[in-house]
Amino acid sequence: MSLINITSKDKVPLGQKVAFGVGMLANQMFPAILGIFMVVLVQDLGFTGWMWSLIYFFPRIFDAITDPIMGYISDNTKSKWGRRRQYVLIGGIMMGIAYIFMWQLFKENTLQFNFWYFFIWSVVFYLGLTLFSVPYVAMGYEMSDDFHERTSIMAVAQWIGQWAWVIAPLFWIIMYDPEWFPSAEVAVRQLAVWVAIPCTICAMVPAIFIKSKSTLNENYKPLNLSNIGSSLKNIYISFIEAFKIKAFRKLCAATFLVFNAFNTVASLTFFVIVYKLFNGDTGASGIWVSLFGCLGALGTTFIVIPVVTRMSKVMGKKKAFLVSQGISVIGYIMLWFLFVPGKPWLYIVALPFFSFGIGSLFTIMMSMTADVIDIDELNTGLRREGIFGAIYWWMVKVGFAIAGGLSGVIIAIVGFNPDLVTTDQQLAVNGLHAFFCFFPMAGTLVAMYIMRNYDVTEERANEIRAELDKRKNEI
Repeated sequence: MSLINITSKDKVPLGQKVAFGVGMLANQMFPAILGIFMVVLVQDLGFTGWMWSLIYFFPRIFDAITDPIMGYISDNTKSKWGRRRQYVLIGGIMMGIAYIFMWQLFKENTLQFNFWYFFIWSVVFYLGLTLFSVPYVAMGYEMSDDFHERTSIMAVAQWIGQWAWVIAPLFWIIMYDPEWFPSAEVAVRQLAVWVAIPCTICAMVPAIFIKSKSTLNENYKPLNLSNIGSSLKNIYISFIEAFKIKAFRKLCAATFLVFNAFNTVASLTFFVIVYKLFNGDTGASGIWVSLFGCLGALGTTFIVIPVVTRMSKVMGKKKAFLVSQGISVIGYIMLWFLFVPGKPWLYIVALPFFSFGIGSLFTIMMSMTADVIDIDELNTGLRREGIFGAIYWWMVKVGFAIAGGLSGVIIAIVGFNPDLVTTDQQLAVNGLHAFFCFFPMAGTLVAMYIMRNYDVTEERANEIRAELDKRKNEI
């Protein structure tokens, strides 16, 4: 039984939840379409496997290094606009500009020029993503103190954000339809503009509409050049203190495994569907590549997120996570049997099960992270949403970089070459299919094992919250 009821202070107005969710749409739309456009680098511009791996790996490692620094800056910013809003605004604009420039690639240029041009602009894009995403995520963590209201905030945000994954797969149809564009290379140059502008506007919405109080009078450590050394030391100390919390280590490790095992093979979706189901005929594959992502995202939006939110309230966040991931394991097994050449419609049966893995992950895990931040405040007396958000997403992004690199490694291991006739590389195609189904399943099972004894229950979270409120009232 809950020890504390939701008060009007803890209840967040729907408008504020929606404003936060619109930011999540930008946060997910940029990478969702980026993943689709990336296929053009190999399929149409001739990037090699090592180029693919480096483009995935280095910018995200750079991003992962800058995230903790940004988290510390955000947590200690003195401003009349608060700690987060100005960074969200600047980062959103920076992302949009870099996104447009990074896709201005021309086949007439040399492969080396296109590679380095894209590489440099992708680093700028990920720097903008850091400026935006770290304080943006921290905004969500600090919107409510209530155990279940935190899940509601993240559920609304993830529901809105999931539309990115509904919309993004439609770009497969547009990019490779000659009635729209003469080539996919031309398509990405033009579509990048139409993606960047609305996404940038969405990224600016939280900065404009989510309320925040002035921090001019807060007792934060000054952010200036003379304090660089002590600031880096404090970032290191914050890392150590965060990872001392066992529950937080479990959240990071489980997210790393589920999300990045999935992303290792997600970029192979195009190749698996086209070459396994349609014998390498891109034209014959029609809408089926798009439908895989689109229907999966629709299932997440209208089935997974509402069901998981309800499960979380009824059985608790940990059990909701374990059940959801268990359902996704069934989905991965089904995908192995239902990818039948010439019968693409069969895979639709597996999608509702498959979608429970990624679809439930951040709704539950981001809510759990907010609970863990309360434990840190109880231990240290500091409120560090930015640092915890940065560390959590640092794990995601380092893993995402590794996942991108592993995608290229998998292509190399199985010996897949899109320029060869499919009948000459059937073993390679079957190898891609096997990795596609069983690699993320393995990551999910290990994550479930790690989370089996996660112990931040509703009762414990409310006890911590009550102690924190008692401290504040005594001051």
